Amino acid sequence: MTDGRISTARLGTDGPEVGVQGLGCMGMSFAYGPVDTDASRATLERALELGVTLYDTADMYGAGENERFLSPFFKAHRDELLIATKFALSLDPDNPTRRVIRNDEPYIRQAVEASLKRLDVDVIDLYYMHRRDVNVPIEETVGVMADLIREGKVKQLGLSEVTADELRAAHAVHPIAAVQSEWSLFSRDIEAKVVPAARDLGVTLVPYSPLGRGFLTGSFTNAEQDLTPDDFRRQQPRYTGENATTNAALLAPLREIAASHGATLGQIALAWVHHQSQLHNLPVIPIPGTRKPQRVEENTAATHIKLTQEELALLDPLATKVAGNRYADMRFTSAGRE
Repeated sequence: MTDGRISTARLGTDGPEVGVQGLGCMGMSFAYGPVDTDASRATLERALELGVTLYDTADMYGAGENERFLSPFFKAHRDELLIATKFALSLDPDNPTRRVIRNDEPYIRQAVEASLKRLDVDVIDLYYMHRRDVNVPIEETVGVMADLIREGKVKQLGLSEVTADELRAAHAVHPIAAVQSEWSLFSRDIEAKVVPAARDLGVTLVPYSPLGRGFLTGSFTNAEQDLTPDDFRRQQPRYTGENATTNAALLAPLREIAASHGATLGQIALAWVHHQSQLHNLPVIPIPGTRKPQRVEENTAATHIKLTQEELALLDPLATKVAGNRYADMRFTSAGRE
């Protein structure tokens, strides 16, 4: 594509076409150290110019601040983009490191109204269940979410970090447009069951952290040494201590392949994720996050990189060699329930 814009993919079986790469907006106001609102605003605008039309946030990012921050941009370009936000996770006010999960109807209804107000929109394009509360049948949760569609508050439904069985049960209640789960060169557990289920059901995969929280770009090698004290990645086992040392050594094949393409490590990591669409025969729309316009240019350019079979073979074993879990508490992932 000569103008640098990215191609498109369909969101769900009957959903709209969106840019084949979205933008994760969490870091613009939460989790990844000091923020730069001017740079973030410029990043949003540049992403849209490049064909990025799926913008991802959640009510817990900055306790609603991320939704408020994005609202002016969304309103200015309402007909050009899709808003994706989420419910189900909140921070424990008495312990900021503890997450509370709720999927019950009163909570969902309270959450959607609060998100609509913060976003200052009439309808949310894609509404995700952020995490699974195993104490509430998923059929009940999706039933409430389906009611929100009938009430005109939501257009499409998504789930995040669910198992294949949970996805099938949910889809039987109401079509699910997208499943968001971590998927990268370092995190591939969903390929065993979730990806085949999504393909069978016509569900789009939306990989979050496709760059391994930035680790796959080589931008840091040890979270405790390289990142600010308020950075969320210091709490993730694979980016600290001996695990970080082990995992940094795994980037050698990326460096070799990147050099041969005249590309960055991050571009090769993203090109691998985009290749999974062809490999698994389903739409894949990763949502790398960034706060810099030049980085979104770099990320979208990755959609035009084609890896050879030899290069893919070099990258294939990496996930089996990664040291450390994705989270300190794996109950927050589908892998903890498969």
